[in-house]
Amino acid sequence: MTLNIPGHRELRKIVILNPKGGSGKTTLAMNLAGYFASLGRPAALMDFDPQGSSIRWLKKRPAAQTAIYGVAAFEKKTNVTRSFQLRMPPDIRYVVVDTPAAMTTAQLTEFTPGADAILVPVLPSAIDIDAASRLIADLLLVAKVNQRMGRLGVVANRVRENNLAFHKLMAFLDHLQIPIVGALRDSQNYVHAADEGSSIHEMHPSRTKKDLASWLPLTSWLEPRLNTALNDCDAPRFGESPKPWGVSSDVVYLHNHFPRRAAKGGGHSL
Repeated sequence: MTLNIPGHRELRKIVILNPKGGSGKTTLAMNLAGYFASLGRPAALMDFDPQGSSIRWLKKRPAAQTAIYGVAAFEKKTNVTRSFQLRMPPDIRYVVVDTPAAMTTAQLTEFTPGADAILVPVLPSAIDIDAASRLIADLLLVAKVNQRMGRLGVVANRVRENNLAFHKLMAFLDHLQIPIVGALRDSQNYVHAADEGSSIHEMHPSRTKKDLASWLPLTSWLEPRLNTALNDCDAPRFGESPKPWGVSSDVVYLHNHFPRRAAKGGGHSL
């Protein structure tokens, strides 16, 4: 069954998914919703994770901050239809979908059709890299996400720039020609923001200058996709052979922001 979110015809859907727990999926979802709110854009956060972390975050938001509409999609209400439960108010233009952890491969096809952008957060560790490579293969082969349209991107999460694991992640994804559209710092500001019901985009800039800079490649990649209407190629076409992995001409390469460093004990760069 495909996820249907009734709302304005210009509603933009950003899906954040990684079935592996601990990838920072919810943190990315909350701060992306906060990004829209900081710009005064009517946004919603739809929480499919049974832990309900995104909804708890919304309940903490100070009244002085721009409101973000929340949907506890993990709840199964029996007194209303599913479509009515997931509906968006007519003024909402952006919805960030925080998908559940431990999703099956088949469930990917529920969330990806009609997405204006699909973001996969990945931690710089061997286990997370392996899980992400299998997820991306499933997105291409099972969910039939059309990478040629450039709406799928990987976000390196909790990054320490000088950490060898991060450079291994960059090298691995670069080898597979997977677009890395953002690399978010390992910063305590995300923890503080979550406790306050805020996002780093809404905290005082003097505290978050480096964090905000790390978001620029991600938002630079995202904005054109949100301003480009979906077409037939963005929907899955079952029965077709998947296209070879290609690289969109406007992919933001983070190697330009994080220069490669020589690996310790070796003469080659990652």
